[in-house]
Amino acid sequence: MMGGADPLRVAAVQAESVAGDVERNVAVAVDWIVRAVSEGAALVVLPELFLSGYDPATLRDDAGGCDVTPKDSRLEPLSAAARAGGAGVLVGASVREPEGARSLALLSIARDGHIVTAYRKQHLWNQEREIFAPGGDGASLLLDGWNLGLAICYDGCFPEHARAAADAGAGVYVCPSAYVVGSEHRRDLYYAARALDTGTYVVVAGLVGACGQLEFSGGTAVYDPQGRTLDRVEAGEGLVVVDLDRAVIAEARRINPYEQDRPASLGGRNTLAVE
Repeated sequence: MMGGADPLRVAAVQAESVAGDVERNVAVAVDWIVRAVSEGAALVVLPELFLSGYDPATLRDDAGGCDVTPKDSRLEPLSAAARAGGAGVLVGASVREPEGARSLALLSIARDGHIVTAYRKQHLWNQEREIFAPGGDGASLLLDGWNLGLAICYDGCFPEHARAAADAGAGVYVCPSAYVVGSEHRRDLYYAARALDTGTYVVVAGLVGACGQLEFSGGTAVYDPQGRTLDRVEAGEGLVVVDLDRAVIAEARRINPYEQDRPASLGGRNTLAVE
């Protein structure tokens, strides 16, 4: 993990998104960015597919309206908000790639307003596989000397994904998500576990409310490197703002030195028959 300023103040947003209405969703995102910046956030994280809305039917039927590119003029208010607030922003979007493929992606808006596709979801869930191409590579964001591993929702269900981020130097695992109502027990278990088994902070920004034909359950929270909830949005729309402390990561990794104690290989497997 790179050296740098401490602490890092991160804001995670829990908000509703309207299927297919990029302009409206951008305007809502800007409002949350302004609020987060007013509370001193250096990084603002918004949910999975927030700009397009998470509705498979709309994503299939209105691809032209849902998809964005980093140079999309509809995103200019996000650039302006990042520049005015001096904060970085991560927001989920359906991104049209130059070759025509579509990615379920995270856009990064830098403090100078520059927008790039920072990460493409590698583990696609259910109907996502019919709409998007999976990302081929992991990714990290460097901000104020902090290494932030990037993930989207289902990625965080795979321990090896978070472990790869930690092995690459991440002290924070950022995972915008969209969990439907009824999956809360899995959602909360996954991200607390990823924090504990990698010794990283985990930041979840969850979609909430109705979007198209689906109903989402939120789950916005920040977990400390021992898997404890630091703060969360319990219901409805809201915001959590948390200071991340490098010393807390070091202490968690001292107590639970998983990286140090992992053997290079678990060898073969012996199978015994007990009659």
